[in-house]
Amino acid sequence: MKRLSAIALVAGVPWLFTSHLAAANPVPLSLAQQTNEVVAYLEGTMDTYLQAATNPNAPKVRMTTCRITLAGTSESPDGSVFLYQEQALLTDLDRPYRQRFLQISPSPATQRVRSLSFRPRNLADLAGFCARPASSRTVQIHELGTPVCSVFLKPTPTGYIGNTPIDGCPANFRGAVRITNQILLGPDGMDTWDRGFDASGKQVWGAETESYQFRRRR
Repeated sequence: MKRLSAIALVAGVPWLFTSHLAAANPVPLSLAQQTNEVVAYLEGTMDTYLQAATNPNAPKVRMTTCRITLAGTSESPDGSVFLYQEQALLTDLDRPYRQRFLQISPSPATQRVRSLSFRPRNLADLAGFCARPASSRTVQIHELGTPVCSVFLKPTPTGYIGNTPIDGCPANFRGAVRITNQILLGPDGMDTWDRGFDASGKQVWGAETESYQFRRRR
C-alpha cells in the first residue's frame, strides 16, 4: 500500500454532503451544538472502499469511531466529548495500524470546534474497542495517553472544514518530525489530507494527489 496515512483527519474531487446546515433555517448553531454535530458525523464506521474501487493506488482502510466514558466523570463542564478511533486495512481488521482517543470540545478562543487527539498507552488492549457494549467503554483519564495534535473545525454550508495549526504538529513517526492535516467532514463521511514531513521539510508519507476519501457504511 502506497504511503499509508499515519493519522486520520480538502478533497481532490469535490463531493456533496447533505447537512441540515444547508437547509432553509439560517439560525447559526452554537459552539456546543456544533460540537455535538461533529461528534455525530465522526461516530460510526467509514471506509475507503469506493475510492479504492476506482483508484487501484488508494488504500483500502476502515475507520471506526465510538463514544467513550472517562471513569469518575459524568458530564464534562466544558462540553467535551471523548471518542475512541481506530483505522485498519480492510484485509486486516483485527490489527489496527492507527489508534487514537479524541477530545471533541468547543473552543471559544478560536470560535471553532477542537479535535484533540491522544496516543493511547496500551494499544494492544484497545483493538476492536468499539465492538464492546457502550457500558463497557470506560477509560481512566491517565489511559488517554499523550496529546498529539489538534484540528480546529468550522461549519460550512455542507458540513465542517478543519485544519491543524499553520505550522502543523510535532511528530516522531516513520521519519516525520512534523504533521499537517486538513479535513472535510459531513454526514456521509470524511475526506482527509494528512501528511508527514521530515526535518528538511520533505513530505515522507501521507496524501499526495488526492485526499483519503472515507465514506460512511450504512
